[in-house]
Amino acid sequence: MRLFFGVFPPRQVQEALAAARSSLRGNWKPVRPEQLHVTLGFLGEVPRQRLDEVLAAGETAARGVAPFTALVRGTGFFPNEGRPRVWFARTDGDGFAPLALGLRAQLPDLLADERAFKAHITLARRKGPAPRPGPLVFDLEFSVSGFALVQSTLTPRGPKYQPIHTFSLKEREPGGAKRTAKGLTKHPQAD
Repeated sequence: MRLFFGVFPPRQVQEALAAARSSLRGNWKPVRPEQLHVTLGFLGEVPRQRLDEVLAAGETAARGVAPFTALVRGTGFFPNEGRPRVWFARTDGDGFAPLALGLRAQLPDLLADERAFKAHITLARRKGPAPRPGPLVFDLEFSVSGFALVQSTLTPRGPKYQPIHTFSLKEREPGGAKRTAKGLTKHPQAD
């Protein structure tokens, strides 16, 4: 199974970002609007017998981060110098790095990326000669109350994403209560 952990913005944010594709020229392949997401960790091929371990890692990471607001402000490139391969939207939010680092800590052999985590939403990938799109500025925000474990199946027409499990963010409060995307609830083991 080819898997990743990701945060999918709501449809109106995906559509606003997809509208930026009109500035693409040359051999840029845009990401379909419904597939725009922030990758928290790409696991690659994972044997089915490790799925329970991967799910447990997602639950552990989700327990340590409260719901937060994500901001999408401008565009950039990977790599920034020379011929870029990826055009992306810069994404900020207090919970992205703790989630990504929490997942890496839980699954070091599957998420052993030495690069620093940089929250972003890939807008397009360069597939051949193509000019750089000009910089764009967005003023978008959305609430993040969870993330998903997603199976990515490669096809000749591009990847197909199938969510396997969704994790709700929650942060334990003093006294055993936990804060979730739906509010504050008492943890059953708090008494």
